[in-house]
Amino acid sequence: MTKFNTLLVRGGKPDDNHTGAVNVPIYNSSTYRYPKLGSDVRWDYERSGNPTRDNVENVCAELENGDRGFAFSSGMAAIHAALSLFKPGDHIIIGDNIYGGTFRLVNDFLRPRGIKFSEVDTQNIQALEEAFTPETKAVYFETVTNPLLKVSSVRQISKLAHEHAAMVIVDNTFLTPYLQKPLDLGADLVLHSATKYLGGHSDMTAGIIVTRTKELSDKVYALQNSIGAILAPQEANLLRRGIQTLNLRMDRHISNTKKIIKYLERSDKVGRVYYPTVDKNSIDYAIIKDETKGAGGVLSFELKDGLDAAKFVNSLQLIILAVSLGAAESLVEVPAFMSHFEIPKPDRLAMGIKDELIRLSVGLEDADDLIADLDQAFKKI
Repeated sequence: MTKFNTLLVRGGKPDDNHTGAVNVPIYNSSTYRYPKLGSDVRWDYERSGNPTRDNVENVCAELENGDRGFAFSSGMAAIHAALSLFKPGDHIIIGDNIYGGTFRLVNDFLRPRGIKFSEVDTQNIQALEEAFTPETKAVYFETVTNPLLKVSSVRQISKLAHEHAAMVIVDNTFLTPYLQKPLDLGADLVLHSATKYLGGHSDMTAGIIVTRTKELSDKVYALQNSIGAILAPQEANLLRRGIQTLNLRMDRHISNTKKIIKYLERSDKVGRVYYPTVDKNSIDYAIIKDETKGAGGVLSFELKDGLDAAKFVNSLQLIILAVSLGAAESLVEVPAFMSHFEIPKPDRLAMGIKDELIRLSVGLEDADDLIADLDQAFKKI
């Protein structure tokens, strides 16, 4: 059996041996010739399938130990496709701290069209149990929430959901298949904003869905082909290339993150650091140790009362003020005013997202340089 690191580099079963090229070519063709009328062809129209996209979809399926992978034009396109599996009247339990774009999709588009949602703290298994109704068709949650880094147990949630004949949909963007394989833990569908760690270089947008069963694969393919939010071949090639170094990058992200956390914990201007392994007595730490190989390269921290988050992030010189995460370069943002601004302030505060909260996606730079940049910015506030 081929091991994970080899699959990163050599996975996908490329089927193009005419030239000896070691990489799958970028097939810039929107349509394909039929040998004759009625021929049973593998490719006919790009929306329905493309050899370059097919390769990266196969890689993702192999990495997740899934039945089939699907590549979309963005993470939100993948989430939209996953939630399009349901019809008016269906009930879905969702995590109570979800990505702002998912929050907007649920509340502005899906609720008005008749799909019912209940928000639950998915760390609280008893609360989750109480949220099921006869109409519940799925549980949707993020393994590590953004931006407070709360961790939910894929194994426990999957067991409970299946007892209620409900599907489990996991957004595993923060951990990637390198650190966790939700399908192996019982999930039915795993998705990623591949714009982040899988791509890893801030140069494309993509979304990935991997399914556990052929039945689900057939349904997702029908949605992908009908809705049409497919990943273009150029971006599919960039994603393929990014995936090849996922293991090396994630190891460096995590190494740098641990060094920065030690620095922040000593700072007299930081009130609290959010990262799953900071508190060894927490449920986050227990789940990370039991179900993953690591906690990833994103951390958040709160400035102490009275300190200006805007002045702090505007004072950074090396770390870039920008949304997104999981890139080679370090990125910083203030969730209340950037990634989560769509969420009404009372709801944000109820989630624990204060105006003083800062999220840092730790990149691949030298950790000493990143710490020096944080240090000089702290001195200015």
